[in-house]
Amino acid sequence: MGKKVLNILFFSIIMSPSFTQTGGDNIYEFLNLTHSGLVSSLGGSNVSLPGNNLNLAYHNPALLNSGMNNSLALNYVNYFAGINYGLAMYSRSYPATGNFAAGLTYLNYGSFTGADASGNITGDFSAAEYAFSMIYSREIDSLFAVGVNFKPVLSHLENYTSFGFAFDIGAAYHNQSNLFSAGLAIKNAGYQVTTYAGEPHQKLPFEIQAGVSQRLAHAPFRFSLTLRHLEKFDLTYQYSVSDTTGNYNLLSAEFFENLMRHFVLGVELIPHKNFYLSAGYNYQRRSELQVDSNVSTVGFSWGFGINTSWMDIEFGRATYHLAGSSSHLSLILRPDNIYKKYRN
Repeated sequence: MGKKVLNILFFSIIMSPSFTQTGGDNIYEFLNLTHSGLVSSLGGSNVSLPGNNLNLAYHNPALLNSGMNNSLALNYVNYFAGINYGLAMYSRSYPATGNFAAGLTYLNYGSFTGADASGNITGDFSAAEYAFSMIYSREIDSLFAVGVNFKPVLSHLENYTSFGFAFDIGAAYHNQSNLFSAGLAIKNAGYQVTTYAGEPHQKLPFEIQAGVSQRLAHAPFRFSLTLRHLEKFDLTYQYSVSDTTGNYNLLSAEFFENLMRHFVLGVELIPHKNFYLSAGYNYQRRSELQVDSNVSTVGFSWGFGINTSWMDIEFGRATYHLAGSSSHLSLILRPDNIYKKYRN
């Protein structure tokens, strides 16, 4: 099993044209969007959380486990300017084979009014992107697990269509007490098979993430630290300003600024197994999207969840900019437990 995983990992990496690109330089950027109400409330990225929440498998396929057997996850996100996106995913586990999950994520940009070069209205058109998820994971032993997510991608923008595929490779660990857990995910290594209009093939939003989560033994708190873009240290961009002579100079951030942009921090208050409150902080989001005159809560996020034996409800809200925030609603159903509940 280990050899197969290494082969898949090697194939995925060599298919990724570059490891030095971040947002704005790639196609299929929607693959990096966060669907889960819980993960969005923890800063938008997490690859280490343990548990039976099926949404976690989308962020790190190694987190898919037998406790998620026969779970159905439904996610909807009210984004910005009429844009919405979501994810539906279902899982099954087989003791002799491993854990499987399949799902579909979409991003709907809405409808637009088209016009020609002279300004004459030509009619309305739409734009949307889709990605399938086919996840497989397997426990190596009682503490370690590995997983892979194969994602065929279809992007349709007006009359232009592009097809590609991406791989996520993940590994996860938790200690015997289940208080500490760690994860590593290599995300969106892949290839654009067909381009929109015959242009050169473009890069996918490749990224390496790692994280740890620690729950306190005698207090109702769990803390998470996630490191993003481990493949590239400098996440800042260079910009120019005019000095007193009218000349323009390139500026770059210091070491500490670069380092902090990799960090996503999250904390959960879990007073009872059926309820939690959560909050997160994304340093890079705050640094890039804040307005100097009114920083406000940009980069911060919060949420809550209600967990039962047959259904989980999660809500997360993340502040991106003074212009607005995104709201994430997740519903996780366990049909077997629903059937048992109503049969009794």
